[in-house]
Amino acid sequence: MTDALLLSYEALPDIRPSAVSGEAVEIIELPAPDVEAGAPLMTALSRRRSQRTFEDEALSPEVLGGLLWAANGINRPETGGRTAPSAHGSNEIDVYAALPGGVYRYDPEGHLLTLKHAVDARNLTGYQDFVGTAPLDLVYVAQMSRLLQIPPKLREACAAVAAGCISQNVSLYCASAGLATVVRGWINHRVLADALRLNEDEVPILAQTIGKRTIG
Repeated sequence: MTDALLLSYEALPDIRPSAVSGEAVEIIELPAPDVEAGAPLMTALSRRRSQRTFEDEALSPEVLGGLLWAANGINRPETGGRTAPSAHGSNEIDVYAALPGGVYRYDPEGHLLTLKHAVDARNLTGYQDFVGTAPLDLVYVAQMSRLLQIPPKLREACAAVAAGCISQNVSLYCASAGLATVVRGWINHRVLADALRLNEDEVPILAQTIGKRTIG
């Protein structure tokens, strides 16, 4: 990741990823999404909001599978089309899941999570206290090498728009499923890139925290 693509924030003092909870499995196979589930679109839109308090209870495999498919899964198997748009079908955004058991990258083709780094990096996905205790933090990472067909001046904007579409998909899924979520841009890009084991052309753009709503 190049310094030109980094935002200037103060470094997180002495912060490091934590040890994983339990065994960091190499692959997490996800249940197929139930495309008939959830609230109607207009109801979900009426419920969409940012929330910053979360229960620490883990999300079920069914919820995790539906959530990631909604984010940027394949909804047209015959063409490989995704639930979120991207310029020229570049699919430049990879979705990473920071879980208590490790950092995983979502594989839309296989609808599964593959282990990238066996650490609990939730506390590195932002500056707010709640990011380290919520059950899931998603990180949207732009792989800039997939945008070479786009004029250089437009590449960052295209990646940002694609990440925004994915985060809105997640927000609407959460509103429909009764989950709490908030999208966050205040992140230490260098620290997070190291924790996710990203390459030089991979840039974390946004993070999004998800969990069950706190009652009361």
